[in-house]
Amino acid sequence: MAKELFQPLSGNAMPRFGGPATFMRLPALGIDAGLDVAFVGVPFDIGTSNRTGARLAPRQIRDESRMLRPYNMATRAAPFDSLRVADAGDVAINTFNLLKSIDIIERHYDALLATGAVPLSMGGDHTIVLPILRALKRRHGPVGVVHVDAHADVNDEMFGEKITHGTPFRRAVEEGLLDPKRVVQIGLRGTGYAADDFDWPRNQGFRVVQAEECWYKSLAPLMVEVRKQLGAGPVYISFDIDGIDPAFAPGTGTVEVGGLTVPQGLEIIRGCRGLDIIGGDLVEVSPPYDTTGNTALLGATLLYEMLCVLPGVKQR
Repeated sequence: MAKELFQPLSGNAMPRFGGPATFMRLPALGIDAGLDVAFVGVPFDIGTSNRTGARLAPRQIRDESRMLRPYNMATRAAPFDSLRVADAGDVAINTFNLLKSIDIIERHYDALLATGAVPLSMGGDHTIVLPILRALKRRHGPVGVVHVDAHADVNDEMFGEKITHGTPFRRAVEEGLLDPKRVVQIGLRGTGYAADDFDWPRNQGFRVVQAEECWYKSLAPLMVEVRKQLGAGPVYISFDIDGIDPAFAPGTGTVEVGGLTVPQGLEIIRGCRGLDIIGGDLVEVSPPYDTTGNTALLGATLLYEMLCVLPGVKQR
């Protein structure tokens, strides 16, 4: 018996300012609904170091996603003709306790991954990638990562704390969650606490592509190299919205000038097609600083593009 597939509610059937407040106005279903792909909100920003507000992002990203339509006119991807996709709601974090929240997130993703669904997550701050990677390690082993960000997020600690939005990839290396030679960080830039801030990931085997290497050019050739480097193993996409220049995405907590353009962000995700993508996240949108909603719209669009490059998606 063929599985039931879901289409986003059409803007011709219900005005886009109406209808369900889910991602792309998809059905709201539990993680036990036999999904191929689950959009999940993680309304968490206890790990932020500057401007807060990312806890509000899942709702805002869902709201702005109402403008997205089912078919990708550039890549011809037809994800909703291919996979059973729904909005699986939010993780019920403990808003008063960071470490308890990390445990809650980890257990939630353990349960989700046990169903076979691929998670596409709406943060939340970048701390959430650590418990997600822990859950993925138990299912897939150490993974490769395409990490787009202004920051390397490899601090050893922040104010004496080992788990914050600036430390997850160092913890992930220490815990054996990553295959370091299959990790690429793109868009890093700005100022650092020490002159060698970007050397630590390089010393682990990461490929670090600083933003200046991306200026004034297409990133399609870079992604050819990335696909070759990452090869056939499992790959996770972790996209911090501050990887994009604040001219395009001002609604975030730790802005850095000189970042990637929106077309470059699309090129990175579209360039992941053909890899064994096992999940992805879009983090650090902060609605209080997103007065037009454009940052959240960009976040929703990037999540949709991640959906379009998942294994099994048909092209029309």
